[in-house]
Amino acid sequence: MSFTITGLAPAEFAPLFSLSDEELTTRGIIRKTATSKPGFPCRVTLEDAEPGETVLLLNYESHKAATPYRSFYAIYVREGTAEAARFENELPPVFKGRPIALRHFNADGHLIGASLALVGDAAEKIEAAFTDEQVAYIHAHNAAHGCFAAEIRRGG
Repeated sequence: MSFTITGLAPAEFAPLFSLSDEELTTRGIIRKTATSKPGFPCRVTLEDAEPGETVLLLNYESHKAATPYRSFYAIYVREGTAEAARFENELPPVFKGRPIALRHFNADGHLIGASLALVGDAAEKIEAAFTDEQVAYIHAHNAAHGCFAAEIRRGG
């Protein structure tokens, strides 16, 4: 079963980097410098930021469905990303070495299943989820912190 994992669109975040720290604070956003790798997983590049890179920590609506499963949570995005990462039938670097919670949604945005991918078995869990024809997409979250990691769609 093929799948595609895509990062968030950088255009949504690019204007934020030119704001002052005070302007960011009024929007509930924090500018940080990455101090370790791993530790600051970018949701655009789907890689951890390098130590010394600037990232923004912000609240993001990752599941915009008009259902009880609508979801907002904190994410990191790094400065200077030109395009969203795209991975076909492979896992992005931010999935490696982390347990990933997979939330299975139907086309109406309702949660119809979930699974926990431990280190090394995320691809297998994704493929297994898509054997259910009702699963339209999967949202991956870091299992420990709960933050949105990426959206996964069937390959085509």
